[in-house]
Amino acid sequence: MHGWIILDKPLGLGSTQAVSAVKRALRVGGYGKAKVGHGGTLDPLASGVLPVAIGEATKLSGRMLDADKAYDFTIAFGTETDTLDSEGAVVAESKTRPTMAALNAALARFTGPIAQVPPAYSALKVDGKRAYDLARAGEEVVLASRDVVIHALDIRHPKLVSGSTSRHAPAQEAQWMLKQVQHDGLLEEITLSARVSKGPYIRSLARDIAYALDTVGHVTVLRRTKAGPFALESAISLDILDEAAKDARLQELLLPLTAGLDDIPVLAVSPDQAHALRQGRRLIGIAAPPGLNLAMLGELPVALVEVGDDISVVRGFNLMSE
Repeated sequence: MHGWIILDKPLGLGSTQAVSAVKRALRVGGYGKAKVGHGGTLDPLASGVLPVAIGEATKLSGRMLDADKAYDFTIAFGTETDTLDSEGAVVAESKTRPTMAALNAALARFTGPIAQVPPAYSALKVDGKRAYDLARAGEEVVLASRDVVIHALDIRHPKLVSGSTSRHAPAQEAQWMLKQVQHDGLLEEITLSARVSKGPYIRSLARDIAYALDTVGHVTVLRRTKAGPFALESAISLDILDEAAKDARLQELLLPLTAGLDDIPVLAVSPDQAHALRQGRRLIGIAAPPGLNLAMLGELPVALVEVGDDISVVRGFNLMSE
């Protein structure tokens, strides 16, 4: 068992608990012990795509942490909480509600490279302690601003202050409401889609968007729709995971190790070259695209290699053909 299981993580479950669920499924299915790790923390209050690496795929978990990700999230305007989500205590309120025109203008300011202050309730460390532990203990947490990249921000669904509803078909509802907001409505909440680099906090993004609109806000819904190459289409629920474990067919849900590497070139190597790479030796005199490549012996992943003046091993895989 070497590869990826992509979970659609439910609300209320931490990433570590999700990894434990996969470990338990492996035991139930009789697959024996294996290394298991996740490819990017997802808060208990967030749902969606959580890549779980098994076996030699765990060597790629760090690379997955650096990958771009996508989220859908809803901002409720008028109330800010200390956690910047619906679980926290209210710390600020505002009667101001933004227009769609103001929102569109603000979103342009939050697309591209931006500076962002992480939320106090985060896993970042301050003097060796987690920020959220300090915040929960009532201590003041001051985190430094960091540079992040928001590749894209798109509006998915607005909600009017008036709470107006229509008799339109569901497929037309969002379009109808959007027209209403554009004409004369104020926004009670807004659902956005964001595609981001490594590092941004969606809760901080929501806070800062609200500030830019002269109001306050917090996240009420947060769902990760993509992590690196993995999207919701390939994600499974915990119920499906458990059923597959009981039937000893987890391998049917397992994506190959190479599924996490579909964005880099493949370098075909011979058995002798594969043997040399497994020993950590460099290869010379082989034409290949410069940069990171995946060395493959037929259908078998051998190593991640860096191609420059020669070919050196970045990460080797302990896999042998049957």
